[in-house]
Amino acid sequence: MVHFQLPSWYTSPWCQVVLVGLTCFGTPGMYSAVSNLGAGGTQDVVLSDIGNGVLYGMFAITGLVSGSINNLIGPRLTLFFGTLGYALYIGALWCFQTQGTRWFVIFAGAILGVTAALLWSAQGSIMMSYPLEKDKGKSFSVFWAIFQAGVLIGSLIALAINIRDGQLAAVSTSTYIAFLVIVFCGIASSFLVLPPNRVVRADGSRVAVEAKSTPRKELVNLWNLLKDWRMLALLPMFFASNWFYAYQNAINAGLFDGPTRALNGTLSAAGSIIGALMIGFFVLDGKRLKRRTRGYLALGVVTSMTIIIWAVGLSWQVTFTRADAKQMLANNDLINYKEARYRGKGALYFWYYFSDACYQALAYWIMSALTNDPFTLARFAGFYKAVQSAGSAGSFGMDATATPYLNEHLGSWCMMLVSFPLAFLVIRTIKESNYEEEHVVFVDDTKPTNTDDTSSHVEKSGTRTRTLSDGAEKDV
Repeated sequence: MVHFQLPSWYTSPWCQVVLVGLTCFGTPGMYSAVSNLGAGGTQDVVLSDIGNGVLYGMFAITGLVSGSINNLIGPRLTLFFGTLGYALYIGALWCFQTQGTRWFVIFAGAILGVTAALLWSAQGSIMMSYPLEKDKGKSFSVFWAIFQAGVLIGSLIALAINIRDGQLAAVSTSTYIAFLVIVFCGIASSFLVLPPNRVVRADGSRVAVEAKSTPRKELVNLWNLLKDWRMLALLPMFFASNWFYAYQNAINAGLFDGPTRALNGTLSAAGSIIGALMIGFFVLDGKRLKRRTRGYLALGVVTSMTIIIWAVGLSWQVTFTRADAKQMLANNDLINYKEARYRGKGALYFWYYFSDACYQALAYWIMSALTNDPFTLARFAGFYKAVQSAGSAGSFGMDATATPYLNEHLGSWCMMLVSFPLAFLVIRTIKESNYEEEHVVFVDDTKPTNTDDTSSHVEKSGTRTRTLSDGAEKDV
């Protein structure tokens, strides 16, 4: 196949990370934004929990093979199919609000679980494999900030409506149309993403030479992944990484009035953006430290935050129960952001999601430090999202059965604490670089060269250099 010459800025990893960020801004970003409009967008906590349970259950099943699907059909088509479920789901919420069709929300949740697994496998592969090793933390930061900006905008919309009207009893047709327009823009943007064999890093290396994998190779490599002790050691981290959302959403919906829920959503999105930028730029990709040392430092930061923030959350959680929340609702005595009893609660939501972004960043960074191969990382991403979604399905199922808030809190906290020592064992295996072990092809290697040309150049892209056969030196 003959490829047209594309601009260098377009074939750069950073452009591709931004593009996939924009795709997720318009699709899962808008899904999260609608969810912030109240009880998963339905104003019905039970329906929201059932829908989310089905969604994440299907997500977990599909996630096991979604990375392999990405490797077979390429990231562009995988992203495209992955975005379609978000349009269907938001349409189902709109239909429920106007027609009361509960079954359609659950059906759309099941479809979204399948398609979302495809989207997040392609996203994970691009975010983790396209950049240079020294930029993988920053790559997560840029992606997560763009993605969470969609959540932030949706939360601000909900906040503005709530403050103006005093509540958000129903979402207007014009609001749903605006969300769907953004979703369709996100779907269209998926076609701008390039396959790995057309992406060139700053040091002149290609992300991959082969464009696709084969079914047989995917089956063998998927089996090998399931036997990899490092992936098994990361299982608790993957399982816990979204478990706490059900608890945090439940107390947000159960204790606060409409405007305050929207404010908490806004603060949560802001915490996610700031947390991702801080840990990616200043810890995971911090200068002057070896890569493994940066992993240890990030693990220490995330562990400390988890202990402190969740301890503060526990000190508040022991002061109320689900029965108290029901009584507050019956008495029309939900917490408003203007009241003294709200003091500190908004800050807690900010820090919950600040630490969540750091937790997610660490999980992605560990996986991306194990290899640079986009096909392997697609399988890693699919496995990560499968296990993560299994945890989410379980947590929303627990919340749907009215599990005590305190049990949900302690379960979330304990699972994260258990995951840290096992993550430490995996970080111990991280090498300073994987470039020497893995086959790296540079653009110049794929072009006719002049054997009489003995000129050399140095491009800084890492901490060590190796000499290539043509006399050039590349940092690895």
